[in-house]
Amino acid sequence: MIKASNLQAELATFRKIVPAGDYFMQVMKQGQTIRILDLEGNQAADTLFYNANDPTERYSAMDTIREQGNVYLTAGTKLLSNEGNLLLEIVADTCGRHDTLGGACATESNTVRYALEKKSMHACRDSWMLAVAENEQFGMSKRDITHNINFFMNVPVTSDGGLTFADGISAAGKYVELRAAMDVIVLISNCPQLNNPCNGYNPTPIEVLIWD
Repeated sequence: MIKASNLQAELATFRKIVPAGDYFMQVMKQGQTIRILDLEGNQAADTLFYNANDPTERYSAMDTIREQGNVYLTAGTKLLSNEGNLLLEIVADTCGRHDTLGGACATESNTVRYALEKKSMHACRDSWMLAVAENEQFGMSKRDITHNINFFMNVPVTSDGGLTFADGISAAGKYVELRAAMDVIVLISNCPQLNNPCNGYNPTPIEVLIWD
């Protein structure tokens, strides 16, 4: 569902450009709103959310999909944790839908899906593991890297129940906004994938904005 925001970028209390292949990791306070902005179009932002006071509670794709009865996320979707609690709600979305099933690229999956020589290419799981290693204050490790949301990514479900990676449906300037229902850790890998059309074979920056 397309729903525009009435928040003005110039009034945001926080703004940061995240280059392709880089990560973003920060605590968002209860009641704050975050916007993930696709600056140039067709980028994929692989995202994880955690309870900032207990990171063992985190976004659950299974609970979220079951409760909303839809594998895609958009305005009005409530993101649930593995304990059944509300983490965030999508309050605005100008893209229309976001993937919950495609997972995140890894050096191993690049090898299996594409070719042996792709193993050395940077991947989202690398970015996440670097993030938790460089942010020891959260007490997290690679065991905390679980199923994620792929904001802006287009992963159609085929008639026989399979998944395909397709050209993105986002465009320059499109965004998704979420309001936090509790203090949450936001962990984004701005996808560096070059082997499938999730970002048009051309990884580009995103911008993260937060309002109080």
